[in-house]
Amino acid sequence: MTHAACPAVPANQRGSTRRYKHVARGRRASFWVSAGVVAHTLWTSAAPAMTYRLYASEWHLTQTTTAEIFAVYPIVVVSVLILFGGLSDQIGWRATMLLGLGASFLGALTLALAHDVSWLFVARAFMGVGIGLTAGPSTAAMVEFNEGGAPRRASVVATAAQAAGFAAALIVGGALTQYAPWPLHLAFWLLALLIAALFTVTWFLPLQAEQDAAGGWTPSLPSVPQSARKAFMVAAFAMITAYTHGVMILSLGGQIAHDLVRSPNTLVNGSILAVFAITSGVVSLLGKSLSARTAMIVGAAASAAGMGLLAVATAFHGMALFLSATAMTGAGYSLLFLSALDVINGATPVERRGGTLSALYLLGYLAVGILAPILGRVATVHGLGVAVYLGAGVIAALSFATLGLAVGLRRTAER
Repeated sequence: MTHAACPAVPANQRGSTRRYKHVARGRRASFWVSAGVVAHTLWTSAAPAMTYRLYASEWHLTQTTTAEIFAVYPIVVVSVLILFGGLSDQIGWRATMLLGLGASFLGALTLALAHDVSWLFVARAFMGVGIGLTAGPSTAAMVEFNEGGAPRRASVVATAAQAAGFAAALIVGGALTQYAPWPLHLAFWLLALLIAALFTVTWFLPLQAEQDAAGGWTPSLPSVPQSARKAFMVAAFAMITAYTHGVMILSLGGQIAHDLVRSPNTLVNGSILAVFAITSGVVSLLGKSLSARTAMIVGAAASAAGMGLLAVATAFHGMALFLSATAMTGAGYSLLFLSALDVINGATPVERRGGTLSALYLLGYLAVGILAPILGRVATVHGLGVAVYLGAGVIAALSFATLGLAVGLRRTAER
């Protein structure tokens, strides 16, 4: 999802002072353009969620194939993070975001034109490249253009932008799929148009006169300083638990609502799944004053409870239970994600924080890329219900493991 979260901002991009060759837009406009790029990452990530079931019906796809299509995205994002994580340090935020938006546009356009399953794999690969390139630079740009504003404003707006993009993908996509013509294509034509407009305004962001990083760009795996490895383990469990929610919501959620909860309306299903994003955004605002330890404990408990509700909703085909499950898991995701960042930020030196956070995201995306095809295969062989129970069990187990680690988290490492 699972992509789902606020991406890492390299340490050398935080609070830096830069001279710009020219300022094509004011700082405030640049801040909101950057927020738009952040929102596009979640919209693009969740865009096909409501059409997976239609693809399966139209092209006779198995649950395994559908899950593999979903898994292409996090796998490509991981590859981009490894190979191009430092690209914006060399060519600037604006250029990197433009490259990413171009890749996202190609992905949306490919989905809009898709006429067989091979197009879906290509489209999701393009989207993975787009999100991998834009996530970090867009958030870093928000921090830069927020200079002089309230300290937490950039992170709060970034969280809200991601939630808005996620919710829009599910609600708008659900409405167009259910009521508009060309249900397999129109939502992606709209997304491509929006990305093209965003590309245009991003073109006019300020150019950086000089880069902060010295030397040439070389691909490398992100690393964790030895002093932060214990904190990293705790944060990694929280992040992996949070990210795996995306498999249940985005990969299987639409099919669960249709087949097991027995809701035939795509807009209704999309709106129900959007509760995950809306709850996540609201809880992140309400929970920002909690300590990392408290937030992680509450988030892990909410995650486990949400998976229990999802299993019960599947067993009894309960719409109200399914709605409660999406809300509970959204709250759990938000608190787990925020607490993971807090733990890492408190335990890692500023000069090593960017690489450590990149390692955290890498594990989260890898977990999604591994779990999605496994659950898809189980759904194909044993049925969707069994896949839901297995997925809920795995995430609940991760939640309890995270809960145990959070209880033992030293208060000195909380912030």
